[in-house]
Amino acid sequence: MTGSVWYVGYGSNLHAARLRYYLEGGTPPGGRRSCPGCRDPRPPERIVPHSMPGGVYFATESATWGGGRAFYDPSLPGTVACRAYLLTVGQFSDLAAQEMYRAPDGDLDLTTVLSAGRDVLGPGRYETLLHVGDLEGFPVLTFTAPWAADEVPWNPPSAVYLRMLGDGLRESHGWPRPRVAEYLCGLRGAAGFWSVDEVADLLAQ
Repeated sequence: MTGSVWYVGYGSNLHAARLRYYLEGGTPPGGRRSCPGCRDPRPPERIVPHSMPGGVYFATESATWGGGRAFYDPSLPGTVACRAYLLTVGQFSDLAAQEMYRAPDGDLDLTTVLSAGRDVLGPGRYETLLHVGDLEGFPVLTFTAPWAADEVPWNPPSAVYLRMLGDGLRESHGWPRPRVAEYLCGLRGAAGFWSVDEVADLLAQ
């Protein structure tokens, strides 16, 4: 498949500077892993704020940030604040490969995800592709884990990861710190571990 797709980021890729490391390669500030980068390192054609139905939860253990990773579950109630990047199919494929801890080596076959809405490419992490709608004539895609939120133990996110999500929400949606803190503290895995005041203080640093 050629052309462009919207990639929707709902975790650390809310932050455009973090996404740039997936495109260009390198280690993001505060991260523990280096990204090989995409075969095509050009910036996204467009970047827009976005939202989608469902919820975000934190689970497993991030090798990059420590603490729980953000995952998307479309069956959860609510609305997810996210960010859409218009990428080539090749860039999206290479970004997905890096999130799956695979080497970028070719374009994904998007036939199944575009026709069925879902394509499971592997058993874990971000190896499940989702088609979550269309925007301006291009498909909107994201990736998550194959399990549902209630099928895995939740794990609180680290401070550095939560700060990146918060900065990304402020950058993309223009939310003030209190609203960002309330949103993040309401997510499964963070709720009951991080307080609104603690997250607001993190974002003020």
